[in-house]
Amino acid sequence: MLDKLWKQELAGDAVLVSSAYNMRYLSSFCGGEGYVFLHPKRQVVIVDSRYTTQAKEEASGFEVIEIGGDVGFGDVIRELAFQTGTSRLLFEDSDLTYSTVRGLKEKCGELEWIPAGELLNNLRWIKSEEELARIEKAEAIGDKAFARILNDIRPGITELEVAAKLEYYMREEGTAKNSFDTIVASGLHSAMPHAIPTDKKIEAGDFVTMDFGCVYQGYCSDMTRTVVVGKANDRQKELYQIVLEAQQAGISAIRAGMTGSQVDAVSRDIIKKAGYGEYFGHGLGHSVGLVIHEEPRLSPKCHEVLRENMIQTVEPGIYIPGFGGVRIEDLVCVTADGCVNYTHSPKELIEL
Repeated sequence: MLDKLWKQELAGDAVLVSSAYNMRYLSSFCGGEGYVFLHPKRQVVIVDSRYTTQAKEEASGFEVIEIGGDVGFGDVIRELAFQTGTSRLLFEDSDLTYSTVRGLKEKCGELEWIPAGELLNNLRWIKSEEELARIEKAEAIGDKAFARILNDIRPGITELEVAAKLEYYMREEGTAKNSFDTIVASGLHSAMPHAIPTDKKIEAGDFVTMDFGCVYQGYCSDMTRTVVVGKANDRQKELYQIVLEAQQAGISAIRAGMTGSQVDAVSRDIIKKAGYGEYFGHGLGHSVGLVIHEEPRLSPKCHEVLRENMIQTVEPGIYIPGFGGVRIEDLVCVTADGCVNYTHSPKELIEL
């Protein structure tokens, strides 16, 4: 992963990595606290005693320096800058607070601190084969959990119970944690795209939208399915079919060379033409990796060009206050002439 960094036009002599995700990406250290100092001559993980052994085991090829006593992070960074001849240090301004940077600067004398912007985050856009395999495995765990939860959804069970069972099933399939807070929204709650599960009991005739994901060896999954408890009425069937058509069209449009806004427009136009454009307020999708929401995105505002081995969600929805909502979401990998869909759960309307 360091090869990607050294190929960039760097505005500084060295890079200080602070975000947990970028530390893991660039050094394989998964502790989440500390810093990684990167210079062509020195690659160093700086941690306190809680993480020393872990860093030495995980960050192969990196030096590990432990702070403690009168020696703090700023002291180590200052010394590394001096030893490597670093006068300009790139830092993650989107991760570190103003007060943290101020404190480090006070320790580092004349060292110039230069904001890195999104440089490090953007290194993660295109996934390696290993990364893709982990994401695909995470999504497969979600598929298995969805197949199992269908046996539990019935009138009387609460949204919280459904969420808890989904998360338990993903644990049983081999994941350590969720990739985000599970969404289970039934009835009128399904009109809220990011509804928080409540003790509301699911009733016959409810839409039930479930948006969930897990982390497998550091990499996230993300999927959404909407079902109906009992028989769907005509309007529910209409909304579901529109969202399904929009979702399938978006997936068919994805390929390297398309922009995020172009793909978004394909799905959005179908919903608009059906008369529900005002009820689809979010972007069509986003990238996924070590973080659940990464760039680039599928949205009207994103004009980045998609490239091979980028990951994207495709998740159109219609949300009508006072009635309910539908969202269908798959996770795909961009290819030269299309995409590979990692989500295999059925998408026809399921009536439970």
